[in-house]
This record gives sequence, structure tokens and C-alpha cells, in this order.
Amino acid sequence: MIIRKERYKTDFKKALDAFAEKLRQYVTTETGEWSVKGFIDVYKNIYTISSDTKIVSKILEIHIFPQIIQFAEEIGYNIILAEQQNYYPDLTFVSRQDESIKFAIDLKTTYRKKNGIASFTLGSHGAYFKERDKQKNIQYPYNQYAGHFCLGIIYTRADGDVSETEIYRVEELQEEYETAIKKAGEREVTAVKYLKSITSVIKDFDFFAAEKWKIASDKQGSGNTANIGCTLNLEDLKNEKGIFSQLGEEWFDEYWINFGSATMLKDGKTVKITNLKDFLEFKGRTDLFAKIVKKY
Repeated sequence: MIIRKERYKTDFKKALDAFAEKLRQYVTTETGEWSVKGFIDVYKNIYTISSDTKIVSKILEIHIFPQIIQFAEEIGYNIILAEQQNYYPDLTFVSRQDESIKFAIDLKTTYRKKNGIASFTLGSHGAYFKERDKQKNIQYPYNQYAGHFCLGIIYTRADGDVSETEIYRVEELQEEYETAIKKAGEREVTAVKYLKSITSVIKDFDFFAAEKWKIASDKQGSGNTANIGCTLNLEDLKNEKGIFSQLGEEWFDEYWINFGSATMLKDGKTVKITNLKDFLEFKGRTDLFAKIVKKY
């Protein structure tokens, strides 16, 4: 059974990698800009969108979702969407050949900063992660998934090049009989000849697929919430070289199940274990220090 699941996982990851490679062409213009320019009303006014991460993430998800459905069809899987907003994962892929084979996929989007990328989280290390046979805030119990993956989208904001409050009227979209409208309500409308001449709010995409444990860090991803952080280096994300990547998934699981609850004596004081090196020392496995990937 384990060997069969591993074979399914290997095939699924290979297909997901190929799919991630294709997505860039689907969402971008030939100049590398996002092909989404804004949203349109019935009067053919184009309203630019905000570069706010929550707005961009949601529109990106909507943009690529038809491709995800097609991808699932091609590889013989059904997709089950998360029943509630706070459920894990975003997408459950269920094999049509064997319904016991399930894969969890979370869609993750973030933007580049000068010193790397803005971090994203890899899901909770709380209830469903610890109690793996339970179904709390998760589509299926954690241990029913043959693999847990991220489909990541990283982009650059075009903050200095675009206004988030512009309204455009595009000449190529107009019929001959239509009269140009110079205002939308009280707001001015800017006339442009081509849709492509409107600057997109984001550009320069990178897509990647990765197993969650392979890109995880040993730090929480967001303040006091029980979320697992990820490596911040783009190449490490794409090549699945997080801090646990040479140790294995079992150490990732055990570390994050015990994160913040296991304690050790350090300099005569009892402290909570919140880094991987201390955890390995606590487990008596200092021989594994060399397998800690330090660049993360």
C-alpha cells in the first residue's frame, strides 16, 4: 500500500511540476505583465484593480481555476473544494482510479521584496495536524492524504508604474456607433487605443509546485497563530530545499507536532523548543545537525 501511494505521489508531483511551468504563459502577456488589466462594466469602462495582496490573490485564483480543472481532468482526478473558508486544503485531488488516493493542494501567492519574497504560511500545526485521524477544519483527516503540496505563485508589484484608481476607455473594444464617454459618474475616464497599453498591477511571475514539508522552515509563519512558515528564498522554494529537506518528512512532522510544547533545560532554565537544532538535541540526535539545511 505504501509503495503504491508513493508511486501515485511521484506521478502526481511530476504532472504538477509540468502544470506549474505552463501557467506562466497562461496568465502573462508577451512582455511578462499580468494579462488581467482590471474589471469591466457594461459600458466597457475598465477599472484598474488594487495591488493589495488579498485582492490580487483572489483574482489570481479565479484566473487560473479553469486551468486547474482542466489539469485534473487530464490526469484522471476529481477536485473537491474546501467546504469552508478556514478549511485545509484549498483543493483536494481524488483519484478516479482509486478514491483512497488523495492529494492536498494549497494555492499560495506572494510578492518579491528587495531582500527576497514576502513570506506565506503552509497551514496550521494545530488540531488537524496533530490529531491526524480527526476531521476538524480539514476536508479529510490529515492521514488520508498521500501528499501535501503547495502550488505557488510569486510576482513583482508594479507599484510605481500604475494607479489603482484609474478608469480607462479602450478604443479597440468600442463599436463604431458607440460614443466615447469622458466620465464615469464624477470620475474622469482616460482614453487609450489598446487594452495592452494599460499597465498591470503585477508582473514577472514565477510558478512552482512543492511538497509542503520540503519548503517548510522551523519558524511560525505569522505572529502568534499556529501556522508553519516557509523558506524565503525563491530558488529554494522552486528546488524544495527547506530546512527539513535532507532530514525527511518524519522529522518535519514530529518537530511541528511538538512545536512550542516540548521543553528542554538550557543554561539551567526550562525553555520551549522553537528551533530545529534544539529539537534534535532534545531527541539525542546531534548526529543529524549536518543535515539541517541552513539557508532558508
